[in-house]
Amino acid sequence: MVLNGIDSIVKYLHLFKGKRVGLITAPTGLTKDFRSTITILHENCNLTAMFSPEHGVRGDLDAGALVETYTDPFTNVPVYSLYRKDSKRLTKEMLEKVDILVYDIQDVGVRYYTFIYTMLYALEDCAPAGVEFVVLDRVNPLNGVNVEGNILQPGFKSFVGNYELTVRYGLTAGEVAVMANDQMNWKASLHVVRLEGWERSMSFPDTVLTWVHPSLGIPRYETALLYTGTCLFEGTNCSEGRGTTFPFEMIGAPFIEAQQLADEMNALRLPGVYFRPVHFKPTSSKHSGELCGGVQLYITDRQVIKPLEVGVTLLFTIRDLFEPFAFLPPVKEGSRPFIDLLGGSSIYRTKDIQAKQLLEQFAEDSRQFAEMKQQYHLYH
Repeated sequence: MVLNGIDSIVKYLHLFKGKRVGLITAPTGLTKDFRSTITILHENCNLTAMFSPEHGVRGDLDAGALVETYTDPFTNVPVYSLYRKDSKRLTKEMLEKVDILVYDIQDVGVRYYTFIYTMLYALEDCAPAGVEFVVLDRVNPLNGVNVEGNILQPGFKSFVGNYELTVRYGLTAGEVAVMANDQMNWKASLHVVRLEGWERSMSFPDTVLTWVHPSLGIPRYETALLYTGTCLFEGTNCSEGRGTTFPFEMIGAPFIEAQQLADEMNALRLPGVYFRPVHFKPTSSKHSGELCGGVQLYITDRQVIKPLEVGVTLLFTIRDLFEPFAFLPPVKEGSRPFIDLLGGSSIYRTKDIQAKQLLEQFAEDSRQFAEMKQQYHLYH
């Protein structure tokens, strides 16, 4: 049986005795029998504050929606925003309200996913304030072995990439915290409430845990796996499937000829994936209300699929086949194009570069990171 950190919390209640407890969480903060981490800590500790990441502690906010300070109606505990327009950090006033801060959010194991930076920012902020930090660890749904992609370059840091990770990094949140605390010399008082029964080779289906979507854009395990590669389309003028029932599993645009793209992709025989031609109208986000041609991605073998390779290959195939394809301009003047922030470098916009060349360049970064990260493994 695989247990997440919250399922073993009774063994660690001594950490919280006599202390004011803060909690960073989201709807995935649940026990295996669906009891909220909020409820567990409220009943067993002196829970004095909660801190909200993107989407809110109870998941009632859309992606990108700013979070305001409010009082949780079920516990009467104040909730402070870690997703403000001006900052994603803990303030001095927030830190003064707690002695120990707990983090419990399901990660997806992909560099672009912002919850991991909410954790790292908080860990960094807690260190000089003398606030203890506890990670209630959760499984990496994509397994703890496979590594894909390039390492983020320092000049390309943002909230979709703020640490020198590969795109798919093969670590749990607890392991990332241990690594960052060591490499950045933060010297935080860090505790990891460890997983039980999880082995590094396990993907989410192997755990027999129930999938609870970590955000509305990741409704299924299959979505999380494909997201490793298809999230790159957020930096383009193609729909990444937001506003459909298959976000990050359908890619398209009004200028794409569906059958042509599907035939081209299937001819490449990428392992573990099949491309079906589709037509769809997103109800929100890019091309809302417009008929898009494109492909739906089907995982035929989760053991062999390389989702970043799939996403990169699909992106450059669309670029080469359909002239209207474009990378989106920077969101604001003076900033980098979003594809650079997602990609951790400007390499995707390099003229005439092909998917195979790009992936060959990434391979050495992946190898180095996979070797380096082993020293921070908490599980075998």
